[in-house]
Amino acid sequence: MDPASRTPRQLGSELRRYRKKQGLTQTQLSSRIEKRQATISTLESVGNGTLETLFAVLSALDLELSIRPRTKSNRARLEDIF
Repeated sequence: MDPASRTPRQLGSELRRYRKKQGLTQTQLSSRIEKRQATISTLESVGNGTLETLFAVLSALDLELSIRPRTKSNRARLEDIF
């Protein structure tokens, strides 16, 4: 299952995870998108940045954004697990 990001911080953490998985430093990624390393750091740590930067990072990491309905937890289903 694909990870769901519901907050800017969660999205930033996912971007960091994918960057590291590809063996890139923040500096290398920032060079690819012609932004400052601090911009990447801010995006990854607090999820703050522009949509332009977000899509540039997604492209540089060979990722895409997918929008889907939010999943709701089902209490009955959770109780079946335990």
